[in-house]
Amino acid sequence: MPETIEIQLKKGVLGLCVLALLARADSYAYEIASRLSDAIDMGEGTIYPLMRRMQTDGLVETYLVESSSGPSRKYYRLTQAGRTALDAQATEWKSFTRAVDAVVSDSSVVAAQPGDAL
Repeated sequence: MPETIEIQLKKGVLGLCVLALLARADSYAYEIASRLSDAIDMGEGTIYPLMRRMQTDGLVETYLVESSSGPSRKYYRLTQAGRTALDAQATEWKSFTRAVDAVVSDSSVVAAQPGDAL
């Protein structure tokens, strides 16, 4: 069964959302996952592989914070590369959403027919 557009959109903007949350404040993965679950109904299991990839890519770095109620928590913070990526992705996102909105809301745009060149 093909994925819905909503699922594809969520996957596409997940990294941008994580970068935006970390630009506001350092956080641990479960807290990020909870915020994204509330905001865009994104599943918790999706965040952990993404956080590892972002760390490998140098967009985030980690540090441990001791907890009085259990083991230490691994916090994530943006690196300079992460801030640069956030700025670039946010600019791309804004441009993309404006273009899509223009197409969707413009009744003069004619739908492509099969065989039309894109």
